[in-house]
Amino acid sequence: MHKELRVAAYAVCVRDGQMLLARWVDGDGGKRWTLPGGGMDHGEDPYDTVIREAEEETGYAVEPVALLGVDSVRRRYPRRLGTTADFQGLRIVYEARVTGGELRHETNGSTDMAAWHPLDEVSGLERVELVDVGLALWRERPAAGRVAVSPTEPGALEK
Repeated sequence: MHKELRVAAYAVCVRDGQMLLARWVDGDGGKRWTLPGGGMDHGEDPYDTVIREAEEETGYAVEPVALLGVDSVRRRYPRRLGTTADFQGLRIVYEARVTGGELRHETNGSTDMAAWHPLDEVSGLERVELVDVGLALWRERPAAGRVAVSPTEPGALEK
């Protein structure tokens, strides 16, 4: 089994009752909303990663203002030639504020759209579980920087 580790940094940007999200396009063409952010380059600081990724995906310059927490996911999935990947994603989540730039969509990247969504409508969006995790971290601000959120748990976004 092939082991894969991906470290990434994401931004929770909320202003005027709305949350900034980017629409991720998976390998099969499916589209779901996610937090702006993405994978760290080797040698890159996660603080710099979230700034770079948010600008790439949304057009906005952001400033991380608080470290909300760290989320870890682990999945197994099939790879070519009948092998299996044991994937672990380590996701560093910051609260960030927009400091400049203009909203625009990413071209030739992993997302195809960026938009602000009213907080009370986020639960109705097709989204990845990271959105729920980010919102829970932003709302609860746990001292340990960790929340347990199940994307199928009723009321997960209302916490």
